[in-house]
Amino acid sequence: MKPNKSIVVRTLKWSITFTLLVLLVYACKKYEEYPPEPTIEFLDFTLLPDAQGIDQRGVLRFGFTDGDGNIGLTRNDTVAPFDYNLFIRYFEKQNGSFEEVFLVTPRYIDDTTLVYDTASFNGRIPPLMPAGKNKAISGEIQDTIFVNNPLSDFDTIKFELYIRDRDLNNSNIISTPPIVIKKQ
Repeated sequence: MKPNKSIVVRTLKWSITFTLLVLLVYACKKYEEYPPEPTIEFLDFTLLPDAQGIDQRGVLRFGFTDGDGNIGLTRNDTVAPFDYNLFIRYFEKQNGSFEEVFLVTPRYIDDTTLVYDTASFNGRIPPLMPAGKNKAISGEIQDTIFVNNPLSDFDTIKFELYIRDRDLNNSNIISTPPIVIKKQ
């Protein structure tokens, strides 16, 4: 039994049309395009009080984009300039203006010698590069950070930050709004 020629032609036309539509939809898929340098934007900051209601830590949240997706450090990246890729500066409002404060922590190197180490808010973002052809990335990052300087009576702080990609491109610098913390 021979197939009906008109049914074969209609099926063939339908198959070709369907295939062309699928290819057209796939070919028109748009990918986000961003510059190769990372860009960040402040989203919010949430204080985390302890059991006594004292603000000790906070969660900083910011958005990012990167056109070539090369943000991130592996655990083998430990030597500058690949020791940190999230850079955070701490400021306190002192006498009406914000001043950068370098926090120090005491440490004994032996029974009698006390030294002070400078504390850092810098951090490490893990590799974020996606698999596949399109490397452009965007998303949100959260970092929980210390907010209560026990050596200071000032209660209003802010942070400035930027990120760096593997090509050593720095992002723009963003700042939190003033943050009033509850101290002891």
